[in-house]
Order: sequence, then C-alpha cells, then structure tokens
Amino acid sequence: MATERLILGEVPSLFSALHVLVFGSTLMVYNVHYIVKRSTPALSDRFAWSQFHMLWHRVMFSIGFLGCFVSIFFVNWQILVGCGVLAFLSFAYSLPLLPFKDKRRIREFGWVKITVLTLVWTIVTSVLPMLYWEVPLTGYPFEIVIRFVFMFTLCVAFDIRDMQTDLESGIATLPNLIGVKNSYHLMDATLLLFVLLCVFQYVHYPIPSRLAGEVAAAIATKYVIHYSKTHPSDRVYLGLVDGMMLLYGVLLLLN
Repeated sequence: MATERLILGEVPSLFSALHVLVFGSTLMVYNVHYIVKRSTPALSDRFAWSQFHMLWHRVMFSIGFLGCFVSIFFVNWQILVGCGVLAFLSFAYSLPLLPFKDKRRIREFGWVKITVLTLVWTIVTSVLPMLYWEVPLTGYPFEIVIRFVFMFTLCVAFDIRDMQTDLESGIATLPNLIGVKNSYHLMDATLLLFVLLCVFQYVHYPIPSRLAGEVAAAIATKYVIHYSKTHPSDRVYLGLVDGMMLLYGVLLLLN
C-alpha cells in the first residue's frame, strides 16, 4: 500500500484483489512453515507453542488458501506468473523442494536464505503493486531498491537471532560468517544507504512527508535493533523488529 500511495498519488483501498492475494499468501507461507517444522519443544518456545496450537496453524493456512483461490480470478496474468515464482521460492524455504541430495530447503543455504527472503518481500511489496496497476517498473527503480535494502536490514537482524540454531544445523548465515559485531555495523550501513536512496527518490518525486516518514522509520529501526541486543526475546523480534515493516508502511500512508 505504501508503494501504491506513491504510484497512484492517493491512499489505495484496503480491500482489493491484490491485497487479499498477498494477505492470503502470507497466511499460507508462514503457517505451513510451522506445520512441517520439526524441532524439539524444549529448545524453542515458539515451536512448543506451535505444537500445542497446531489447529490454529491449520485454520490460518486454510483461510489463506481460500483468500488466494478467490483473488486469483481478479488479477492479471503478470501477477499470476509473478506469484507462481514467489510461491515456489516461499514454499521451498521450508519444504524439501530443491533437487539436491543433502540440502533441499532454501533455509539451509545461508546466503541464499537471506537473499531469497529479502527478494521475495521486495517483489511482493514493490513490484507486484506496479504490475497490478500496470505501471512500468522503470518509472520507480528507487522504490524497489529502497525496499530491498530495508528488508535486508531486518533479515540480518533475524539471522542474528537464529545464529545458534543455524550454527548447530550447519547453516553458514551472514552473522555466523562475519560475526555479531560486524553484522550490527552492516545494518548501520544499510540503514544509512536506505536513507540516501530515499533522498535520491525524493529528487525525482519530491514528497516531503514521504521522505520524513522514511527517515522516521529508519531511526525507529535503528533503535529497535539496538534494543534487541539486550532484549533478544521472540516478543521483541516478532513484535518490534518485524513490526518495523508495519510502521514503515503506515508512516508512508500518512503522508
């Protein structure tokens, strides 16, 4: 919706075929991850909760499937092709769909994992709206790159959270390769790059309130990442770090 606000010049309707498709797809992808996940409840509070509330995962998955099924009849073929590719990448993150002998899930490849996660959310939140409204991607290249950099920053934060479990599983994620300290330096650098890219886009589309919202989102993200250092709980990551996506969107819709 933040991207649609830019390309349409107005706040889009909350209920549209694209929004239902994205929301339904999100419910499916996130819940299937916990339906098929195998771990030890004693080692993960989230996994223990999921095992106890498995019915909710199945209900949410079913609701998501219904939303996707209904919405596909109201979007153009470009959206369907794009969603087909995104669906494979998303499900291959948790399910053994890759044609390899040892590692068959995307999440088992450190660099591929963070790149795919970032790319999927970038395409969903910036490219799909442009395809839906039949706006040329070349008209808003900074919007796509801005979203990629922002999502990459959040993905690095989650890789820091999962460092120990990834290490035990033999997954060489970015934080495990360069260390925690350098990972925080990297997030500082990407947030700075995010702001610079927002300024560059402002030159092409001078909307002061939008730029102010983007800068505010960057500052809030920096604070939340710093807070997560000393409060590395699931509530902080899922509520605050992940919540920066919601804050970012809301701030840009308010311009």
